[in-house]
Order: sequence, then structure tokens, then C-alpha cells
Amino acid sequence: MQSQSKINYQNKTDAALAALPDDRVPTLFLHACCAPCSSYVLEYLSRYFAITLFFYNPNIALEAEYQHRREELRRLVRTLPTVYPVQVVDGDYLPERFFVLAKGAEDEPERGARCQKCIRHRLEETFRTAAALEQKPDFVCTTLSISPHKDAVYINSAGAELAVQYVIPWLYADFKKKGGYQRSITLSREYALYRQDFCGCVYSKATRDRMR
Repeated sequence: MQSQSKINYQNKTDAALAALPDDRVPTLFLHACCAPCSSYVLEYLSRYFAITLFFYNPNIALEAEYQHRREELRRLVRTLPTVYPVQVVDGDYLPERFFVLAKGAEDEPERGARCQKCIRHRLEETFRTAAALEQKPDFVCTTLSISPHKDAVYINSAGAELAVQYVIPWLYADFKKKGGYQRSITLSREYALYRQDFCGCVYSKATRDRMR
């Protein structure tokens, strides 16, 4: 059995894209964490899908930071040229959900248990929302794997499990591949996007402040 750590997720993305139907525009329900991470992913995937971006991030603190990131995402969608249409759907901003799941893991480092719980929760809400749509999307995915601070193996493993539960295919991806992360930096500069220097939660902010 192939180890998860040895899986080439870009090959799996390529295979999924090659198998897309050519008689209609397939749809993708894409969880978005922020505008910078979404920039390259939209540039890349909007050539293949009509995309609904789902902004669901109860981990972000404070509310002003949350609103800023959400508006930057909307501004990006308004200005970034795409082949097929992209729309933004807002999830609920309920930070108490994050604090409940983070309880007991407050001191965990990024990529640790707290981060995994947070990612799993956001992916599950993404699948739950996609499953409730009148027309289910062809795939669900997230922009999170573009970050060098996020574990692509965990993200894809969790996504694949939830895909079985909600009966919606998961689009395997590691958007750091093919120079994706570097391209997101270039696009962020080109569109003057706000690039935050912490993940979003109060614990990652505290880590950033200590490093400063």
C-alpha cells in the first residue's frame, strides 16, 4: 500500500482534471482561507471549473481581521481574470466554535493537533454546506494546501474521508506544487493583496508576537 507521505498529489490533480467532462462546465466548491492563498488556486482551477468560494474561517480573530480578509477575497474575485465564473459565499462567523475545538490544545504548534482540528472542522463545514446545495458540486477542495505551514497529507486525508461521508468527490491537491506558493506571492503583489503574517487564530498571533 502506498504511503500517504509518498503520494504525489499533483499527479492526482492532473488525473482528475484530465477526466473532467467536455460537454459542460464542471463545478467546484472551494473552501477559501484568504485572498493571497486563493489567488494562484483561482488562476489555476478557473480554467477547468465554475467555482464557488466558501469563506468559512471561525478561527480568525479578531472580527476586524476576519472582515478585512473576507473583503480582500471579494476584491480579488472582482479583479482577477478567470476563464469560468467565480462567486463567493460567506459561511457564518462563529469564533466560539473554534475555541471549543481548540480547548486543551492551545499550546500546540502550527501543524499540530489544534491546527488539525481546525482544518477538519472547516473542511467538514465546507462539505456540509456543499451537500445542502440544490445542485451538488462535482468536487470539493480547499486552498489551504498552498501554505508551506500546512500539512498537505493531513488536508487530503481528511478531505478524502469527508468525501465518502458526504458523497461528494474530493479534489486531491497540493497547491504548493508547480510553483504555486511563489505564484501566489507574485499575484498578491500584483493585486496589492493584504498578506497577513499569522494564520488567523489568537494562538498563531501570539506566536508571531513572540517571534517579533
